[in-house]
Amino acid sequence: MNIHYAYLADVVLALHVLIVAFVVIGLILILLAGLLGWHWIRNFWFRLTHLAAIGIVVAQAWLGRLCPLTIVEAWLRQQAGLETYEETFIQYWLQRVLYYDFPLWVFAAAYTLFGFLVIAAWSVYPPRARHSSFRSN
Repeated sequence: MNIHYAYLADVVLALHVLIVAFVVIGLILILLAGLLGWHWIRNFWFRLTHLAAIGIVVAQAWLGRLCPLTIVEAWLRQQAGLETYEETFIQYWLQRVLYYDFPLWVFAAAYTLFGFLVIAAWSVYPPRARHSSFRSN
């Protein structure tokens, strides 16, 4: 087993989990901050990045494509000589949080619904215009 590839695969998996957390927790924070009147949540770049992230996920799901991070992680594990998900500690726990065994249409529907929620949050709590994002309001 090539341990370097195995560790790189774990890094890719951790990055994947962080991106998922950004999308999910980001929406929760947007909604909560909007209700509480917190102004930092209207940062244009944060909101644009959040919208783009869920947009990419929704597009991949509708196109029937796997996430590129999933593909890279699988390739790295293969290069490490690992069978399908021979587990390290990090991999064991992160995969239980991230991966579920459902048909692809379930993911497409869930991601689309989540994407609509992000768009609704954008409408209800719009970000500040780009030029005003550095002002102290």
